[in-house]
Amino acid sequence: MLFFALSFLFLGLGLKNYYQKQQKEQVFKIGVLLYRGDDEFISTVADSLEKKKAEFKKKYGQEMVITFRDAKQNQSVQNQQVDYILQNDYDALVVNTVDRTVASGIIEKAKQASVPVIFFNREPVEKDLERWDKAFYVGSSARESGELEAQIVVDHWKKNPQKLDLNGDGFLQYVLLEGEETHQDSLIRTESSIQYLTDAGIKLQRLHRGTADWMRRPAYDLMKNWLNEGDDKIELVISNNDDMALGALDAVNDSKINYLPTIVGIDGTKAAIDAVNAKKMLGTVINSNEEQAEMIIDLAAACGMKQNVRSAVPTIKGQYVWVPYKIFTK
Repeated sequence: MLFFALSFLFLGLGLKNYYQKQQKEQVFKIGVLLYRGDDEFISTVADSLEKKKAEFKKKYGQEMVITFRDAKQNQSVQNQQVDYILQNDYDALVVNTVDRTVASGIIEKAKQASVPVIFFNREPVEKDLERWDKAFYVGSSARESGELEAQIVVDHWKKNPQKLDLNGDGFLQYVLLEGEETHQDSLIRTESSIQYLTDAGIKLQRLHRGTADWMRRPAYDLMKNWLNEGDDKIELVISNNDDMALGALDAVNDSKINYLPTIVGIDGTKAAIDAVNAKKMLGTVINSNEEQAEMIIDLAAACGMKQNVRSAVPTIKGQYVWVPYKIFTK
């Protein structure tokens, strides 16, 4: 009698463990680490990732669970978050690094844990990605974004240069709002936008440049100071992203000047698109958060489920997935 009781007990425990294992196998876990959760564009990518849950179930037959962690611009905090994800049975690690130079260490840890790692928005050094064939980058070309931002200005200049050259001196007096000094996108967007304008034959005179770390409030402070500094009119505001462009617009609205400088940005955030539609900004360059989220999820699923990555993401080139930009103007 005791034998049968023990047999049923062990059978029950075995079935429980089996069903728990089966249940776990039906859940695909992704850890997403953000450099700063309140960054306007990064938050839209996070929202798009979250919205992919229902689509994931239909496409892959599994529930998807996403754990988000915000490093608040602290790389040490993000390093701890990486360790947590890799030690807790996640199927994929997605990282928007605080410091792109630490990518090699993250890749090495992910490789040891056999967890594929996908970086986005902040591109690692190419040699770091080459350390492992399960390390990828999803993003958009910084050079393309800078050139398209400048193209918005060039197209407008060709139609009606007087609307840009407010003082009629043949030059565009401009200010430049830049992201982080060490961020490759900031450096490349600045260089490519100015070069494109110059190559188009537009004569430029830079009045000011400043670093606002991608944020609206620091950009507001910079622009407000510039507007208060002298009699030279700021005719054009070139911003490395939309949030800083909107900060410049806020400063203009709060100032006593009787004209609206031409303002352009990059990212295609909702607030910027609204400003373009209201004719407060000339244009923005849309960086599709939805397409980036889709590519991230498809890469994570293909790697985590040991599928063919090239078949799952046909646009992949080496270990890079590039999402094209689009111009948005009124």
